[in-house]
Amino acid sequence: MFLNVSHLSVRYAGQPQPAVDGVSLGLQAGDIGVLIGPSGCGKTTLLRAVAGLERASGGSIHLHNETVSDEHHHTPAEQRRIGMVFQDYALFPHLNVGRNVAFGIDHLPRAERERRVAEVLQLVGLGDLQARFPHELSGGQQQRVALARALAPSPRLLLLDEPFSNLDVDLRERLAHEVRAILKAAGATALFVTHDQLEAFAIGDVIGVMHEGHLHQWDDAYALYHRPATRFVAEFIGHGVFTPARILQQGDNVVVQTPLGNLLDVEECPLPSAYPDGLCDVLLRADDILHDDDAPVKAQIVRKAFRGSEFLYTLRLASGETVMTHVPSHHNHAVGEWIGIRAEVEHVVTFERGAVAATPPAPGELRRAPIHAPVIAPAV
Repeated sequence: MFLNVSHLSVRYAGQPQPAVDGVSLGLQAGDIGVLIGPSGCGKTTLLRAVAGLERASGGSIHLHNETVSDEHHHTPAEQRRIGMVFQDYALFPHLNVGRNVAFGIDHLPRAERERRVAEVLQLVGLGDLQARFPHELSGGQQQRVALARALAPSPRLLLLDEPFSNLDVDLRERLAHEVRAILKAAGATALFVTHDQLEAFAIGDVIGVMHEGHLHQWDDAYALYHRPATRFVAEFIGHGVFTPARILQQGDNVVVQTPLGNLLDVEECPLPSAYPDGLCDVLLRADDILHDDDAPVKAQIVRKAFRGSEFLYTLRLASGETVMTHVPSHHNHAVGEWIGIRAEVEHVVTFERGAVAATPPAPGELRRAPIHAPVIAPAV
C-alpha cells in the first residue's frame, strides 16, 4: 500500500470521545480515495492527521514505506512531501496565476521553475492564464489553480479538503470529473474529503464512509450502494428504506418474505437460523421497486420529487410500510394516487431487525467486499 493508515486515533483535549477512533485504510499508488460522511464525523481530522497537522493519539501512518506517525514518532507536516488543496483555495490575491503556482517551488532554478509552472497549468487546462490574477478567474478556474499549485512540487500524496464546497451544484460535479482526469493524468495518489455523494462517486476509486469517528466501510461505490457493510452505510448512501422481512426454508429453497411478496430463487441467502425466528429487516433501494400497473401489490403516492428524467416517488403500502421508487417522468401520477409496484431485487441485503444504524464493524472486521455483515444474496 502506498498509504497505510492502521488503527489511527486522534483525540482533542477536553473531548470525551476521540475525533477519529481506530481507523484503518489503505490506498494504492495512483488511486484516489474519498472520505465521506456527515459533518463532524472525523473525516477532516483524519485528513489533517495524514498531513501531519494533527498529532495522532494512537495507531500509525505509513507513506510509501516510510513511517510518518506512530506512538514513538511524528514527522512534521513540512517534511512529509504532501500537497494540500483547501476549501477556500488559499490563493494569494496579489500574485498572478503563474506566481501562485510557483510559490512552493521557489527553490528550483528559474528555468526549471518556469517549465514546471507551465507544465502543471497545461495539465489543469489553464496554460494561457499565467498572467491573470485570482479575482479575474471563475471559481472553477481558481480551484484548478490551487490544484496546479499543489501538484507543482510533485508531492508523494495529495490531500483535498472539500475543495468544491464553495461552488454551485452543477459546477461541483463537472469539476469533480475534471479533477479526477487531471489527477489520473498526473499519476497522483490522492485522498479527498467531501460530504457530497455525487462528488465522491465521480472522483473516487475507493470511498470510505465515516460516522462518529469510525470508518464503517472502505470500498468502491458499487459495493457501498449494493453491499453496505453496516446499517449506517445503507441509510447514508443512496435512496432506500428498511422493511420487515422473514427468511424461511421451503424445501430446498430459501424464501425472503416481504410486504411486496416473496423474494425467490436467491443464492447465498442466510438460513432462517441467522436471525431469531428468521425475522430481519431487508434493504429496498428505490431502483429495487418497479412501477407496474399489472402488479397485484398497490401503493399510494405520499410524496413525489421531480428529477428531470424521472420522479422519485415515496409510497405507502396498504400494510403501512413505506418504500421508494424511481419512475420515468412521463408517468406523472398525483400524490394520493394508488399505483402498482413489484420488487425486482438483484442484491438482497438484510440486517438484524431494529439494529442500530450507527454501529460500526468490530475491530478487525472492516474490509472490502464484506461477507458476514450484512448478509447478501444476489438474485438469480
